[in-house]
Amino acid sequence: MAEDTLREGEAMPEAIDEEYFEGAARALRVFDASLLRQPLAGLHRRAPLVFSPKATIAQAMRAMQQEHRGCVLATEDGTTRSRLVGIFTERDVLIRIIDRGHNPATHTLGEVMTTDPECLPGEAHVAWALNRMEVGGFRHIPVVDEGGRPLLVVSMKDIVGFLVSAFPEEVLNLPPEFGAGRFATRDGA
Repeated sequence: MAEDTLREGEAMPEAIDEEYFEGAARALRVFDASLLRQPLAGLHRRAPLVFSPKATIAQAMRAMQQEHRGCVLATEDGTTRSRLVGIFTERDVLIRIIDRGHNPATHTLGEVMTTDPECLPGEAHVAWALNRMEVGGFRHIPVVDEGGRPLLVVSMKDIVGFLVSAFPEEVLNLPPEFGAGRFATRDGA
């Protein structure tokens, strides 16, 4: 048996114990401004869902549902090669479709989308997205290139996921006790 191996019932030397906890303390991450300066391109890798303003609302809603997305973008020709002209979100489904009695199969995106939505440039960082979302009350914000062509859409979910990935142990390893049993279904949140 090696000399540095503990025998049954033997306590760990205090120096080793302190060294472990000092190392763990050094490894703790701190929320600082550098997280907010991270580029938006690092948050999101999926291409945006893009349609023409002439597409039906039903087509856009079906794509949002199939791809688990909260919005679609509208460009002049329905591709990412042309300029962004609008955005249609899940909130629009509630307010502009259901609330107004529009038939999604017969109305187009161009009739109900938000035209000329607020956007961020490709070099923007997380703080700008949070600022625009908070000030404007948005949950999604398009990111465009110099020609106004869509690069990606940043959602509030993307930002929360980014923050969780920066602190996985602190967020994902929480004990189950807090609020256990308070919400039995997803709808209780």
